Amino acid sequence: MSQKWDERYQNQEFAYGKDPNVFFKEWLEKSEPGSILMPADGEGRNGVFAARLGWKVTSFDLSVQGRTKALQLAKENSVTLDYIVVDLKNIQFEKEAFDAIGMIYAHFSAEDKSAFHSKLHTYLKPGGLVIFEAFSKKHLEYIELNPKVGGPGEIDMLYSKSEIMADFKNYEVLMLEEEEILLNEGKYHIGRGSVIRFAGRKAGIRIP
Repeated sequence: MSQKWDERYQNQEFAYGKDPNVFFKEWLEKSEPGSILMPADGEGRNGVFAARLGWKVTSFDLSVQGRTKALQLAKENSVTLDYIVVDLKNIQFEKEAFDAIGMIYAHFSAEDKSAFHSKLHTYLKPGGLVIFEAFSKKHLEYIELNPKVGGPGEIDMLYSKSEIMADFKNYEVLMLEEEEILLNEGKYHIGRGSVIRFAGRKAGIRIP
């Protein structure tokens, strides 16, 4: 899997552009900066945006090439990222270490995704924020019409609202919607697609 992403990120152009995801941008701009964990941050467009807003960013991904591009983008924007190249199965952080987690198109295998969400949950502080956008199960119909829109071709790697409600059951739901959107993110997210958008706050009192 790391080879696939290294190949995608090895070109000079940024595969998904340099601008942040629209949904992530909207929610982060109205949140007080703190520490944020960015799984599957790829070439760093979202992590770098968070750093520009004053967040302390920890990003990770499978791809060495992704890390190189992310650090390049961070330098262009005069910010810093703590970027780790590692599989989520092997990642370890202190319990309740982060104020927010940004999961933007972080698609995992069917047998792993709920376990990964559970693991990430332990790293989030009580009262912490999750910002999540990923392709919905309905998205397969959009891929058939336009492969340029991107996204996994396996339905079990895609999401439903019920899966998100189950994986984040101990969260205050600030938003949970399945939406058709027009994507314009670099070379690999172009056209209409179906996504799940979720913003939720972990139960408990936020500790400053």
